[in-house]
Amino acid sequence: MMSILVVYSSLNGENSKSTELADYYLQSREGSETSVTKVDVAELALAHLTGEEMQAWMTDASERTSSQKRLAAVSDDLVAQLQAADEIVLAVPMYNFGIPSSLKAYFDRIARAGITFKYTETGPVGLLEGKQAKVFASRGGVYEGGDYDTQTPYLTHFLNFIGITDVKFVYAEGLSMGEDSANESIANAKGKIIELTQKVAD
Repeated sequence: MMSILVVYSSLNGENSKSTELADYYLQSREGSETSVTKVDVAELALAHLTGEEMQAWMTDASERTSSQKRLAAVSDDLVAQLQAADEIVLAVPMYNFGIPSSLKAYFDRIARAGITFKYTETGPVGLLEGKQAKVFASRGGVYEGGDYDTQTPYLTHFLNFIGITDVKFVYAEGLSMGEDSANESIANAKGKIIELTQKVAD
């Protein structure tokens, strides 16, 4: 059975187009042997990473104070979910040309030296090999492949850094450029999702 971890990040919750695309992907996988874990980082409302929290990770588990145990548990639980998943699905709206700050706070807690990546003499090596990632990106304007699309390279680099090199993107763009543009973009994105699921089935 394949385990899928879905990470939502929109402030709009169920009304989000990135959420709609991720859920459409899950629906298209119905009937296959999958288990799904869902995390909404907007609802988690993780604080900005602090030196105190990072120090808790770096302290041996047997020597952590009660406060450090509480702080470390946040990251430990998120990392455990990620490690258990065969596939990671990211639902990502574009906010001010970047990813939501809630998603960045999540990433800050799953990038753990010695756990999800390690440093070697030849550079960093990701430790989450053998996993796939699907990114469903929604944008008000049209940015794919342009200078303003900072999401695609950042997400690719980050996922590669922790060992996830099989990364596929589906974009829904022009969502704020009129109803016709939005409807066409969503329809095209859903068509690409069907193509993805057919490849998975093959």
